[in-house]
Amino acid sequence: MKHLLITLFTVLALPNDVISSHLSNQKELKVTSESTTESIKFAKYLNDNGVVKYSAYWCPNCLNQSELFGKQAYKELNVVECARDGKNSQTQLCIDKKIQGFPSWEINGKIIIGVKTLKELSKLTGYKK
Repeated sequence: MKHLLITLFTVLALPNDVISSHLSNQKELKVTSESTTESIKFAKYLNDNGVVKYSAYWCPNCLNQSELFGKQAYKELNVVECARDGKNSQTQLCIDKKIQGFPSWEINGKIIIGVKTLKELSKLTGYKK
């Protein structure tokens, strides 16, 4: 019983981080899906046109959003990490931008919250294939 209590106390005393297979030791999203040529082209377009994705490494919706692009295209996006303990965190920028949910997209100066399909993002940004 004593061992059980010590183990329980130890677990409860650990930082309250999400433990999931999509996290690495560096506390960043780990995108595993493959990108298409079109999703890479679209991600470059978003970056070139000042579109920013505000994200947190522990956020399942952020991972779902990123998986829609795939790992190669995800690297092309301008992603701001908002979690204080995330890799390359820019928490103050997220506070300044008044980010209230994840993922959030900044498109033409407007903050849009939630997972968006690539088609929805295309419409929001005026992207033409």
